Amino acid sequence: MKPGLSFAACALILSTSFVAFHHNARAAQPASTVVYYPPAGSWAKKSASELGMDPVALESAIEFARTRESERAMDFSDQERIFGSMLGSVPDIRAKTNGIVIYKGYVVAEFGDTTWVDPTYSVAKSMMSTVAAIAVRDGRIRSLEEPVGKTVKDGGYESPHNALVTWQMHLQQESEWQGTMFGKKDDFVGKEAFGEGERKPRQLRQPGTFYEYNDVRINRFGLSLLHTFGQSVPSVFRREVMDPIGASNTWRWIPYHNSFVEVDGRKLASVSGGTRWGGGMWINAQDMARFGYLWLRGGKWGEKQIVPAGFVKAALAPSHHGPDYGYLWWLNTQGKNYPDLPTTAYGARGAGSNTITILPEQDLVVVWRWHSGNEAEFVKRIVAAIEPSPDGR
Repeated sequence: MKPGLSFAACALILSTSFVAFHHNARAAQPASTVVYYPPAGSWAKKSASELGMDPVALESAIEFARTRESERAMDFSDQERIFGSMLGSVPDIRAKTNGIVIYKGYVVAEFGDTTWVDPTYSVAKSMMSTVAAIAVRDGRIRSLEEPVGKTVKDGGYESPHNALVTWQMHLQQESEWQGTMFGKKDDFVGKEAFGEGERKPRQLRQPGTFYEYNDVRINRFGLSLLHTFGQSVPSVFRREVMDPIGASNTWRWIPYHNSFVEVDGRKLASVSGGTRWGGGMWINAQDMARFGYLWLRGGKWGEKQIVPAGFVKAALAPSHHGPDYGYLWWLNTQGKNYPDLPTTAYGARGAGSNTITILPEQDLVVVWRWHSGNEAEFVKRIVAAIEPSPDGR
């Protein structure tokens, strides 16, 4: 204690000093990062250097992507040869390879025509999974482990075999559902109906014990979702997902010519989880990026939890029998689907190739359309352009 100062005065000085130190310490702490969500109609761009990336390495990655044009015919004239007889339409011309890179929420790179609306093939499966998530969120699906036939009464689950099929089995492509959808049989037997994708006859397995990538069964799943909502899947997807995330109004989920069903006196279009036989999700790369960004953010957009967090977690866990496959999402827990990328990477994949790749650890979404080769070859080059932060992460 200094001479001449009372004990009370010294206590006041110490108290004031502590408050000042505490205030300065708080001021020195970095402000919490605010997550950016693009508004409808625009998406903020930042340069590679602004986001701590190597601009030369990023441009090299983009140049790599530009040279990996798809081998698919520009006019879709190869469609029937590859997939079999058509049930719906396809465009008469497609875009050339194009893509968009979202890093830390911002557009850091873009190439080609990312506004061109094209079929995205089986990327639609991951979108259909998201519609199922909405059904879970709203209580229309009480449990994914519940047999679908408990709520869907259109005759598709009446046989003893199909009665065992659960929602989760559909989501993991392990349903082994047996039957015909819109003229296509589940066994994929026959060159005319299935083109180069035809398969040899095999014994049907117990539902839930065998994985098979099968668009007939996904079409059954889509029809079941329609009955669950009493509305078309595109209507639900637009209202509950795409409009809230600010997507454009240019995308279309197009049905087959013969996939209309009657529900409560109304004709509703049932849609597919791909464009194998025409139709399907037609969308541009920018809207695909918004969809991917929703999943990167754990199903949240702004303050709204669109996809339940629990569903997101379950969707990104590998099934027991699949090739590192979740709820209609491709995973990388074994490091095989996306070589040289983190095991936490995952994505949506469509023929063409049309892909969305999501890397949570890197805060990265990459949309690449009409490309050849594994999308990981492009994405790993983008990852290499991400410079380490000062703390080494």
